[in-house]
Amino acid sequence: MYSITRYSARALRTVPRRSILASATRLNSTAAPAAPAASVDPKITKIVEDISKLTLLETASLISELKSQLNIPDISFPSAGAAPAAAPAAAEEEAPAKEEQEEQTIFSIKLESFDAKSKPKIIKEVKGLLGLSLVESKKFVEAAPKILKENVAKEDADKIKAALEALGAKVVLE
Repeated sequence: MYSITRYSARALRTVPRRSILASATRLNSTAAPAAPAASVDPKITKIVEDISKLTLLETASLISELKSQLNIPDISFPSAGAAPAAAPAAAEEEAPAKEEQEEQTIFSIKLESFDAKSKPKIIKEVKGLLGLSLVESKKFVEAAPKILKENVAKEDADKIKAALEALGAKVVLE
């Protein structure tokens, strides 16, 4: 993986070995070229170096610990067909008062449980609803309770709920 310039046998005898290795550059290296880090706090630099030495399992546990320490909620991404529902924090404070007065029109569909006999039918229905492969649909259904879809209109949510309940699933609209 090292790029070494070709030298003749005579040149190799006269050129010290260290100079050849010093001129070699590693291709496909993930190491960034050395840049002056004078503007970065040494404390931050040490943290970055320590984190870069972690394994994947250690990184996953670090992330979960940071989420719990900093009260960061898990982010669930809406499905491809759903519109993003971003609202400012001020609007969220006013929203609970309005929701009590108004009827809820947007729902999240949650698959709570299912009848073991109807599992294949539910897997096929989930596959059709979410556009997943058969294996992914099976894993999704077996991981119940799980959010099936988010940001769904009331009419569509009722149709999906009725279809899944007819197959033997327990579905909740949130």
